[in-house]
Amino acid sequence: MPVAVSGCRVLPVTALPALGQVRVVLSHTSHPGNIGAAARAMKTMGLTRLVLVNPKLFPDRQADAMAAGATDVLAAAQVVTTLSEALAGTVLAVAMSARRRELAVPPLWAREAATEMAAASTIGEVALVFGNETAGLSNEELLQCRRWAMIPVNPEFSSLNVAAAVQVMCYELRLAIEMPGPPPEISGAGLPATHDEVEHLVAHIERAALNSEFLDPASPKRLILRMRRLFSRAVIEKEEVNILRGLLAALEK
Repeated sequence: MPVAVSGCRVLPVTALPALGQVRVVLSHTSHPGNIGAAARAMKTMGLTRLVLVNPKLFPDRQADAMAAGATDVLAAAQVVTTLSEALAGTVLAVAMSARRRELAVPPLWAREAATEMAAASTIGEVALVFGNETAGLSNEELLQCRRWAMIPVNPEFSSLNVAAAVQVMCYELRLAIEMPGPPPEISGAGLPATHDEVEHLVAHIERAALNSEFLDPASPKRLILRMRRLFSRAVIEKEEVNILRGLLAALEK
């Protein structure tokens, strides 16, 4: 039965197991109230897994107050020191950013990103990544994510509170998971590499490039950044990572 809320009629939120595969990551959030509001936005759409990267102030009473009934999401939140820790084990991470970045992969619109995340959630865990209220995500953080997305807003007033952005993306994700559309064609593709596996491959490439003197540590330029961009576009698979690392290991002998 529909439930009446503040004069509106809305359908009750039903459980969708795939939403348990989604992490919402807030990086370097400065205001605890935004953490609480984000938790409320998540729970409204059926998401519960909140990861906080080096928050300025947490736990905090303002976060509890703004959660408005979603304090269980706050209580279960995982606090880590780096984005790499927050993304460990994921098969897809989508960074939210309103600014175009040099060397970043081409952006997706929010709905496209949600559709891709819904599909990836059938394989493994996925993450939505939001940056600091003032500065957003750093270039380094953005390049750790395989995709980045933008929410279509009024170009004359594009300022969107982080909790509001979380609400929009959680809604889009729920919609995409509830109505996934036709299944993708079987292409023989293997399992996608996790964030950790790609990070280890990048570190291996950097080490091999330094040892072979291909990369000058005094003038590294942007080789590693470009390698991250390449792997983000390619959606590299586990077996492909193993092949590349095996090749590097053989060349290092």
